[in-house]
Amino acid sequence: MTDQRLILGQTIEFTGDPFEVPPAEAVRHQRHGAVLVEGGLIGAVGMADDLRATYPQAIVEDRGDALISPGFVDPHVHYPQTAMIASWGKRLIDWLNTYTFPEEMRFDDPAYAAEIAARYFDLTLANGTTTVSTFATSHPASVTAFFAEAKARGLRAYGGKTCMDRNAPDPLLDTVQSAYDDSKALLETWHGAGRLSYVITPRFSPTSTRDQLAALGALWAEYPDCLMQTHLAEQADEVAWVASLFPEARDYLDTYEAAGLLGAKGLYGHAIHLKSRERARLAEAGAALIHCPTSNTFIGSGLFDMGGLKAEGQRVGLATDTGGGSSFSMLRTMAAAYEIGQLSGTPLHPAQLWWLATAGSAEALGAGHQIGTLAKGIEADLIAVDLASTPAIAQSAARAEDIWQAIFPTIMMGDDRAIEAVWIAGEKRL
Repeated sequence: MTDQRLILGQTIEFTGDPFEVPPAEAVRHQRHGAVLVEGGLIGAVGMADDLRATYPQAIVEDRGDALISPGFVDPHVHYPQTAMIASWGKRLIDWLNTYTFPEEMRFDDPAYAAEIAARYFDLTLANGTTTVSTFATSHPASVTAFFAEAKARGLRAYGGKTCMDRNAPDPLLDTVQSAYDDSKALLETWHGAGRLSYVITPRFSPTSTRDQLAALGALWAEYPDCLMQTHLAEQADEVAWVASLFPEARDYLDTYEAAGLLGAKGLYGHAIHLKSRERARLAEAGAALIHCPTSNTFIGSGLFDMGGLKAEGQRVGLATDTGGGSSFSMLRTMAAAYEIGQLSGTPLHPAQLWWLATAGSAEALGAGHQIGTLAKGIEADLIAVDLASTPAIAQSAARAEDIWQAIFPTIMMGDDRAIEAVWIAGEKRL
């Protein structure tokens, strides 16, 4: 068939979670591998010679020694913060007031929202990220701009209107009713349109009243197939602020739980300063914790307990947290996760890092059956990664004795130069 395409290169297939089984048992590596793409899906993965013999009519694209990987999945971002990334010198609350809120006020202009959405996807695709879940702003136009741009590019994408009815500038505030009404209208317009999914999005408890949280919990109960995303226990002074605003709550998580905002389809960003009850309830609910290492160091939030949380059976994804995070690159994000693991006494294997940036984050989004792995029937959102993209990386990779020693220098030193090609649903975009 003419729409069959074979992409040749090195391949790694995750057959398990490398946090749960030894990496050698969780990964299948083909030195001379190939991925068959057909109808926007992966049709087969295997040895290049075998697939060439089986599909002799397929168009062949030989990427040499490049690594053919699922595109990166970034499950916690703020696309409206694209233009203010790497803003200097603040911790969370001051950072929001000084940089974030003034920038987000600009998104009442649909033209500006569309401009930033286009720029954001240009940057993420150049860095090999093919799926994101974003907080928009409180303006419905910001959601429309994001989804319209994602749909035009054929992306699988997640996002929602950020809801806030207190402790933010007046131009960014909505109300209990408008948060519910706007979110429901946007959900009914965009959820399931092509490859798009709506995410119910309270920013965090300090910027939502009990009534607004409860209204969004009610909306989630009406549409339980949707995801819900928010922030949790990012900084110690934030945790103290939540305790002062919700004196009746057992802990930070309880402010969400009481409102019906705890569940298996919940995405809880940061989750650094968790109490034992919160950890137990998150695991019991099957919620996803999203590790944002460049943000956690850039804003001075703390060290995520990857080792302890994964040992408890928590579901964990890995994210840039643009623009609190200081990079659009999931390679840089993996490097930061490794560095935090070292500081925490839990060194991470390269297989664990790559799994977090692909299959692990896809599973956090509940999309592991659609994206994030090389397997038959999975959507063909793929990247080709040059494992010798700079002289420094090349000389390190040349000494490698196995695939993970070859990949690790790219994790630690790689950037957008390492991304040779990007395919979205089998169509080449870079």
